[in-house]
Amino acid sequence: MENKKICRVCKTVKPISQFLGVCKDCIRNFPDRSISYIKEVHEKARKMMNVPAFIPKDGEVICEICGNKCRISKGKKGYCGLTENIDGKLTRKIGNEEVGLGLVYKDPHPTNCTAVNWCAGGTGAGYPKYAMKNRTEFGFANASVFLGTCNYHCLYCQNVSWHDMIRDKAPLMKAEELTNLILEDKEYTCVCWFGGTPEPQIPFVWNVSRLIRKKVKQEDRILRICLESNGNFSWRWLKRIAKISLKSGGGIKFDLKTAKGSQLNLALSGVSNEVSYENFERLVKFHQRRPEVPFLRTSTLLVPHYIDLEEIRKITKFIASLDKTIPYSLLAFYPHYCMTDIGLTSRKFALECYKVAKEAGLEKVRIGNLNLLR
Repeated sequence: MENKKICRVCKTVKPISQFLGVCKDCIRNFPDRSISYIKEVHEKARKMMNVPAFIPKDGEVICEICGNKCRISKGKKGYCGLTENIDGKLTRKIGNEEVGLGLVYKDPHPTNCTAVNWCAGGTGAGYPKYAMKNRTEFGFANASVFLGTCNYHCLYCQNVSWHDMIRDKAPLMKAEELTNLILEDKEYTCVCWFGGTPEPQIPFVWNVSRLIRKKVKQEDRILRICLESNGNFSWRWLKRIAKISLKSGGGIKFDLKTAKGSQLNLALSGVSNEVSYENFERLVKFHQRRPEVPFLRTSTLLVPHYIDLEEIRKITKFIASLDKTIPYSLLAFYPHYCMTDIGLTSRKFALECYKVAKEAGLEKVRIGNLNLLR
């Protein structure tokens, strides 16, 4: 489906998202002329969540939980909606080491993990140290922890239930209770932190993962720790959780939504991707320590009319320049949230992207969400 509208910048009829109102060419080539429209749509959408429209940059206190490094004024909140400046003091009642915002559910293997073609739970990679079987772990399950926060704001977000969570500040999870709930079920062989995304609540994610890891080491039990993220972490926290995940046999997936430094990231996700790419490079050394189960994984959602072959070519060349063994998933798009009018990813385009990724030299490439391709 082609949704042709008039771009608000170049005034040309093009296939674009009506909500965003600007074409990819203008976002790339005329960022100064596009930025006011981009800010307008993000502000409109985020108002419903009762969180700041933009990353605070002029306050007197700095939050260093994630890569946004909000500078928060007195009486105001950080971009994620959890950190506040109360009387000049940085305050965080949720998303600290003891209390998290989100919920957990049981997801039998094989899950829809983007790394399912290469991870221990999906393939038995690393058996018997990291996997219960030398094939797919049928009969076992993943503890899926859905977190109700994000430090990006994707106009096409596929998991918008976190919007209600951050607005209502519910449901809440206590670290000790969540740890015990996961440990008591012997069918769990991995824990996946996603959402939303883990970055804004990384102290909670780290603490629960640490407690789980401490217990399973005593029991000599397999329980992998995995994260699905946008990569916009504080390196201080990312380094701590990466060590736990690596030793457990799990991994960290970055959703590289656009090419490094692309203006499209700001337009589609409200935030620059510079920190995400810096962190991705830093994690390559972790990836290379454990070749039997790929640690660093990545994906890109193929958003029609915005993510094109130029973006995929740049993303895949970047990944290949670091390590050609990093798994890469090309994900078919489903119209959602503010971008319901741009249709599905075409099979032809997905296959072209696959070819580009292989030509870049990547060894592990897959197309995900095949049922959504048109």
